[in-house]
Amino acid sequence: MSAQSEGNYAEALQNYYEAMRLEIDPYDRSYILYNIGLIHTSNGEHTKALEYYFRAIERNPFLPQAFNNMAVICHYVRLSPL
Repeated sequence: MSAQSEGNYAEALQNYYEAMRLEIDPYDRSYILYNIGLIHTSNGEHTKALEYYFRAIERNPFLPQAFNNMAVICHYVRLSPL
């Protein structure tokens, strides 16, 4: 998360992909996927961000920030989440 907060998104993505490889708990994986979605949102990759937010919600349906970010993207970019 430190790489992400410093704006080093490439390093942060590498770290999150490694964390996904190692983490088995669905709840923890949902937050990793959510953070990957945040990076793609920051990079303007909205379709990719929606994919990761959706995958996060599949593992943890009680992740309101992912729903919120999906709604914001769909509203402002005029994308369909499905």
